[in-house]
Amino acid sequence: MSHKVPPTAEQPARRDFLGASVAALGGLAGLSLTGCATPTVHAADSIPTAKPWLAAGDTVLFQGDSITDAGRNRKTAAKANDQTALGRGYAWLAAAELLVQHHAEDGSNVSIFNRGISGHKVFQLANRWQRDCLDLKPNLVSILIGVNDIWHTKNGKYKGTVPIYEHDYDQLLARTRDQLPGVRLVVCEPFVLRCGAVKESWFPEFDGYRAAARNVANKHGAVFVPFQSMFDKASSYAPSEHWAKDGVHPSPAGAALMAHTWITTVNHAHMHVG
Repeated sequence: MSHKVPPTAEQPARRDFLGASVAALGGLAGLSLTGCATPTVHAADSIPTAKPWLAAGDTVLFQGDSITDAGRNRKTAAKANDQTALGRGYAWLAAAELLVQHHAEDGSNVSIFNRGISGHKVFQLANRWQRDCLDLKPNLVSILIGVNDIWHTKNGKYKGTVPIYEHDYDQLLARTRDQLPGVRLVVCEPFVLRCGAVKESWFPEFDGYRAAARNVANKHGAVFVPFQSMFDKASSYAPSEHWAKDGVHPSPAGAALMAHTWITTVNHAHMHVG
């Protein structure tokens, strides 16, 4: 885009927003695949760092569909903090920053896993929840699920509805709280961008899935990460295709922006919890 925009009060916000995404990329560049942190000083300074709310030995689990999966290697899935096991998306980038923020002087660290599976919907998470969540006994579980719950109704592969999605999600989080009483929950807002596979026929129904995710987050005391509003704002600065070419699966830029938003949202929540 080459058109000129006259100076307005909105421009500082744009600089701050784009600068944040660049900082997210820069802050992650110094992390090796073995989890040893060597952050760039200026990039690390630009990302707010909360007081440590994870302790050495804590376990963090990312769960969801293909957006979380991001090509992770199933053969290395049992290895904590392994880049191939964490995939190439936002989960790996967020995990990398967590490894920078939460490390012990003796070299011990938190253990981070990814169990996202491409194509999954909420009921499929529930079917594998014992093995892929509860057995890991995570201290924090982050879930991003929902786009397939609507997408697969559009191609005839599923007969779900917003109430089914909300009910299944509610039951999943209730089960998690029951089995892991002290667990911290993070519910990520399902999102789409208006391009590629995403059609106008998805709306306003898709907004119901977003609202349902927020409802279950509020009910179960989970941190809510607003990915849709993040991408709505980002799309006013760059085309939707820049962030997710098919409207669903993030580009590297989209994944970096998601990781930055996840980190800042979760850090902020824990700073105010004490």
